[in-house]
Amino acid sequence: MNTSNSRQEERDITIEDKLRAMHELQSVVSEIDKIKTLRGELPLEVQDLEDEITGLKTRLVNLEDEIKTLETAMKNKKIAIKDSETLIAKYTEQQNNVRNNREFDSLSKEIEFQTLEIELSEKRIKEYSSEMTEKKEVIDTSRELLKERVEDLDRKKSELDEITQETRIEEEKLRSKSEKIESFIEPRLLTAFKRIRKNARNGLAVVTIQRDACGGCFNKIPPQRQMDIANRKKIIVCEYCGRILVDKDINMVEAE
Repeated sequence: MNTSNSRQEERDITIEDKLRAMHELQSVVSEIDKIKTLRGELPLEVQDLEDEITGLKTRLVNLEDEIKTLETAMKNKKIAIKDSETLIAKYTEQQNNVRNNREFDSLSKEIEFQTLEIELSEKRIKEYSSEMTEKKEVIDTSRELLKERVEDLDRKKSELDEITQETRIEEEKLRSKSEKIESFIEPRLLTAFKRIRKNARNGLAVVTIQRDACGGCFNKIPPQRQMDIANRKKIIVCEYCGRILVDKDINMVEAE
């Protein structure tokens, strides 16, 4: 069917014309589906890699921030140790000048407390150091993984771009053709076509009769119903799968 010559008043468009248009539209969009199949899972793989890379970069930033926090905490603990050592030296010196045992015992308790503070700070420094080592190992692993994923992404994008470039012109022509056919089909039927196509696993909304059965779900079609389909006087759908049924000769031009 030449769609460029098919624009006419809706009252002049027969059911047969509508069926032929929908069958042709199905053929065109099926070709577009084949192009998408050729691309395969590449678009999804590219998207997944981009998401993973974003996640890895975020993880690296968070880990580096956590290491900076641990470094600051370690510095503070080292300062606290020096402060405690200064106090211990001060209290030890003061013990040489005490006037009674009570003052000596009080200073001894202060020295003991500062000694415990030093031990606690040293323990915390070891914990922070161990935690930093673990995080640095995770950073190294994440950076290596990030490098691999970036390389994977570049390769997948290159593959996708190559396939897209090869099929771009063909797909544009097919999409242009499908738009012309769609303009010929009344909105109600076009909406039904798209709804059926969306719900069909293979994207087929219009199918022909094949060996006395529906070309979509392969259930048998009664002889009388096949005759009605062949007459092209009304739009008939498969009672099993809901696809629009047409006869296999729908696009054959009859000799005048």
